[in-house]
Amino acid sequence: MTDESMTRPPALPWVYRHSRMLFAGCDGALLALALGIATWLRFDGRVPAELLAQLPGLVALSILVKIAVFCAIRLYDLSWSHVGLEDMILVVRAVTAGSLVFWLVSALLREAGTVAAVPRAVILLDYIISLHLIGAFRLGRRVVEYFALFPARGRVALIVGAGAAGEQLLRSLRQTPDSGYHVVGFVDDSPRKIGALIHGLRVLGPRESLPALIRRHGVEAVLIAMPSASSRVVRSIVSQSRQAGVREIRIVPGIDRILNGQISFTDLREIQLADLLARGIARIDATQVEGWLRGRVVAITGASGSIGSELSRQVVPFGPKELVLVDCDESGLFWVEHAMRRLGCHATAVVADVRDSRKIRRVFRETHPDIVFHAAAYKHVALMERYPDDAVLTNVFGTLSVAQASVDVGAEKFVLISTDKAVNPASVMGATKRVAEQICLALDRAGSTRFVAVRFGNVLGSRGSVVPLFQEKIRRGEPITIRGPNMRRYFMAVCEAVLLVLQAGAMGRGSEVFVLDMGEPIKVLDLARDLIRLHGLEPERDVPIIFTDPEPGEKDYEDLLTAEEGTVATRDDRIFVARTASPADPDALFGQLTTLRAATDASDLAEIVRILRVLVPTYQPSQFLADRVRTAAPAPRTL
Repeated sequence: MTDESMTRPPALPWVYRHSRMLFAGCDGALLALALGIATWLRFDGRVPAELLAQLPGLVALSILVKIAVFCAIRLYDLSWSHVGLEDMILVVRAVTAGSLVFWLVSALLREAGTVAAVPRAVILLDYIISLHLIGAFRLGRRVVEYFALFPARGRVALIVGAGAAGEQLLRSLRQTPDSGYHVVGFVDDSPRKIGALIHGLRVLGPRESLPALIRRHGVEAVLIAMPSASSRVVRSIVSQSRQAGVREIRIVPGIDRILNGQISFTDLREIQLADLLARGIARIDATQVEGWLRGRVVAITGASGSIGSELSRQVVPFGPKELVLVDCDESGLFWVEHAMRRLGCHATAVVADVRDSRKIRRVFRETHPDIVFHAAAYKHVALMERYPDDAVLTNVFGTLSVAQASVDVGAEKFVLISTDKAVNPASVMGATKRVAEQICLALDRAGSTRFVAVRFGNVLGSRGSVVPLFQEKIRRGEPITIRGPNMRRYFMAVCEAVLLVLQAGAMGRGSEVFVLDMGEPIKVLDLARDLIRLHGLEPERDVPIIFTDPEPGEKDYEDLLTAEEGTVATRDDRIFVARTASPADPDALFGQLTTLRAATDASDLAEIVRILRVLVPTYQPSQFLADRVRTAAPAPRTL
C-alpha cells in the first residue's frame, strides 16, 4: 500500500462527494424561480415584451453572480442535517450580499446598454423571495424530520426546567428517534415562561403543579434539566414525582461535568443521593491550583481508596509531571494506575505499606515528590475499637513515616487528609487522626516542607460507608439498621471534598488545619429514607427501619471544631482555618510517640489508651474500650 493511498480519505457515497454541486444546482433553480416570480408579481402577470425577452439573460446573470457570492461566503460548507440559528444567519448574509452584487452588476450592464433596466421593485422582491426559498431549502430536512419523528411514541416525559439546559435537552431528544422519550411539555417556576412555547411545546406550569400535570398527561418519566439547582429544589421535585407515581426520574448533571457545555440526552442519568444532598457546584481557583501542581511530582498515599483515587483523577487535569500512587491494596492500585495512564498521565504505582518507614523513605528518595497527599488511614470506627494497636500503627506511625520521608527529600508541601472524628474524639480512630494532625503541626518547623491538614466529614458513597451499606440492604430486601433515631452526620460528595482539598492545599502556607464547610449535619434516618425512595420504594412499608444502639466509639453527632478552636475565614467561602492551639513541643511529642510505639509493639492496651489521652486531652474512650482495658490490665488504671 502506498503512502498516498494510506493518506487518501475513504471514498464517500456519491451524494456526499457531490453535495456542493447538488446544493448549487438546487439553489440555481430556486434563484431562477425567485426572479421569475418577482418579475411576474411586479407587473401583475403583464411583463413588458422587452423585459420578457431579456429575462433569460437576467436569470442566468442572477444565478452566476449569486452562486459565486454563495461560494465566496462558504454557504456550501453547511451540514444539511444540523442547520441551526448560526447557519440561517449565514444564509441571510449570503443572499443579501448576492442580491447587492446582482443589483450592482445589472446597473453597470444597463449603463453599458447591454441589458434593459431592471425595476428596483423587481430587485427587492427577488431578494425577499430568494431569502425565503434558500432558507426554506436549508431547513427542509429538519422540518421533514420534525414532523416525521414528532408522532413517534415513547415514555411520556416532562422536562423540569425551561431554560437553556431544558431547550438543549428537548432538541437532543428530537434529533434522536430512539431516545425512548415523548416529551409533552415543560415545568418552570418563572412566571414569564409559563405558557410560552419552546420548539412547539408549552411550559405547562410551575413546580407546584407537577403532581397534577403528571396525572393529567400520564407522565412516566420526569427529566430534570436544572444544572445549577440546589439540593432542596431537586429533593422537592423527586418527592412530588414519587408521590404522583413516577418511577423514572433522571437528571442532567452540573454543567461543570459536561465537557463541551452542550446538553445531550446522553448526559441524563438516574437521580443519585448526591443530587439530594449536594450543595451546588464547588468552584475553586483553577489558576492557583494549576500553578501549584503543574510540572510537579505528586505522591498520593492510600491511592486506591475513595479519597485517594478521586485525588488522582482530579490532579491529572492540572498537569503534574508524575503521579506516585502508594497503597498496600495491590488490586485497587492496579486499577487506579490503569485509569491514570488511560487519562494520559505518567503514573507510577508503588505497593507499599505506610507503616514500613524504610520502604517509604526509599520510594521517596527514588521518586522525589514535590507534593504529598497523605490519604492512607484506617477509618472504620467500630473495627478500630477492636484493633486499636492497628489504628495507632497506621494512622499515627504511618503518618509519621510519610511525613518524615517528605521532610528528608525536601518535599514542598504535605497535605494530611483528616476527619471530623478527630475533634473531641470518642474513638481510637478519631484520637489517632488528631495525633496525626499534631505530628504535621510539629514537623512544619522541621525543614523546608510545609505541612497542612484538611478536616472534613463523611464522603458520600465511599467504600464501607453507610450509603453503600444501605443500598446493599435495599437491594436484598433486608431491613435497614440505624444506630439511633437522632444520629447526625456531615456528608459531602467525594468530588466536592477533593476539589476543596486541592484548593486548601494550594493556599496553605504551613501549620494550618483547614476545615471544610460541610453545611448542616443530616440525620442518618432521613438519609435512609431518601435512599429507599430513590429506589422507588417507601420507607417502613417496603423497607423496614430498625433502631439499635451505637457501635463502640460512635457519637450521635460529630464536631468539626473543638470548643477552643473557632475558625478564621479564607477567600474561599467553603474553606476555613481552625484556630488551633500552639503546636506541641516537638521533643515532648516525639517522646510520647516513642512510648506509644513501645506500648503498641507490646500490645499493651491500657498504655495505648493512657498515652492517647495524654496526647489528646479531649479524647473520651468508649465504654467498650474502657471495659477491655479493665479486663486486660493486671492493675486497672483510672481513665
